[in-house]
Amino acid sequence: MTRSIIELETTPEDHLVARIAAAAIALALVDSAIPLPLPGIKPGLANIVTMFVLARYGWSTAAWVTGLRVVASGILLGHFLSPAFFLSLAGAVASLGVLAFTVRLPDRVFGPVTWSLFAAFAHIAGQLLLARLWLIPSNGVFYLVPFFAAAALIFGTINGVVTARLLGETGSVREFGAQNA
Repeated sequence: MTRSIIELETTPEDHLVARIAAAAIALALVDSAIPLPLPGIKPGLANIVTMFVLARYGWSTAAWVTGLRVVASGILLGHFLSPAFFLSLAGAVASLGVLAFTVRLPDRVFGPVTWSLFAAFAHIAGQLLLARLWLIPSNGVFYLVPFFAAAALIFGTINGVVTARLLGETGSVREFGAQNA
């Protein structure tokens, strides 16, 4: 019996995505350790990384980083393939879907703060919709909307401002426009 070794070729972009995903995973772990008054409400610190990557490297790289973050943090936190994992995945997919459109809006009005707000509200909507369809067969879940919407507004704004500041220090927000147009 002969053994063969499979070697995977990696590119510099693969290494970049891995480094950035590691930062997002670390922030997701920090997020999970922050005590908040209502279960399911988190600051979404890893979304700062997503917004930064979106602005600097484009949507597809942001989608890779987000996907890796969701899977790896699910494994590390011990909820991979649990309802919490699927709620996180639903929120991430909804956010990425909205971001695919919002990054194409005019940059004189829309930027990291508005992207972050749209993404935060989409995240909450995706999670609540999945919870209603799968976990809680009652419209009572929608009584939580005001609390989650307030959290999305607050944390979405803060994360967007942090992202805008980071981008302001590292280069133009719309550098990606030339790369991904």
